[in-house]
Amino acid sequence: MGSTEGGVRVSNRIQANLPQMSSVMVKIAELLLENPTAPLDWSITELAERAGTSAATVTRFCRLIGYSGYVQFRVGVASDVGRGDAHESWRADIGRGFDPDDSPRDVLGTLLNSHMHSLQTTAGLIDIELVAGVARRISSCSHLDIYGIGGSAGMAAELQSRLYRIGINAHCWGEVHGGLTSAAILSDGAMALGISNTGRTEETIQMLSQAKSSGAFTIALTASADSPLAELADVTVITAAAERYLQPDDLSAKHSQLFVLDLLYLLVAQLDFTEIATRLAASAMAVSEHRRPALPVRGTRRAVGPRPTPGSIANV
Repeated sequence: MGSTEGGVRVSNRIQANLPQMSSVMVKIAELLLENPTAPLDWSITELAERAGTSAATVTRFCRLIGYSGYVQFRVGVASDVGRGDAHESWRADIGRGFDPDDSPRDVLGTLLNSHMHSLQTTAGLIDIELVAGVARRISSCSHLDIYGIGGSAGMAAELQSRLYRIGINAHCWGEVHGGLTSAAILSDGAMALGISNTGRTEETIQMLSQAKSSGAFTIALTASADSPLAELADVTVITAAAERYLQPDDLSAKHSQLFVLDLLYLLVAQLDFTEIATRLAASAMAVSEHRRPALPVRGTRRAVGPRPTPGSIANV
């Protein structure tokens, strides 16, 4: 099992807290120690049923061993699954900062481990049926607003560009005034997606709140299940939290977001694959004249043809 803080494994947390547990919580503990990866497949209700208790007791159990709730507990489990036995031998453990004396190869290894860890953890957290349901809603919605501020604006723009090319009426907003204006005129049948790693970006919360007030179905993409954005949204998709290095918000969090958005796009495209393939081909043809032809590979013969005369358009 995994950890969310301080490198302490979930199994170690459970064992350390056994003396404080009630008899009901001990049953949960024993079940989890016997089935260490099961929470990745079980909902909180399924775990409660298997342990013969309630979802509320499972939540209290998670808090006792140091997690804010079941979602964060699953992050811990996914962390250990992602790390695996082989990961224990890595010189650069997940989440450690690099030192000024590290070699460039050490920095590369630390960074690679972090990004792999974020993607593996995010994959372990994904409720695929929930994301597939969101994709079905997007495919038939009248309008989709996508909100993202700062670094999340790039994620919003990427998803909007992909969805628009396959016929989804999607618009992205990285500025609160325009976003609020759009959100205010949404209606039933519309959707709105707010992207924020922390789930606490005020402008994103405001835009998603306005969209919900207008009748839109709302989705949050965040690393914090207990954040204001997650609590506001009708549906929340959780990604792995960012690891910390020199920068306050490293790119592993963005890659986790992009991973989920890419999955969402593919699930939407899959719903009407033949029609969408036609649309993608049409859009590619429309812009093909604005791309320079590929240069000939060195060593291959050039196409036979008349040499351009000096001053001709071919020499421009």
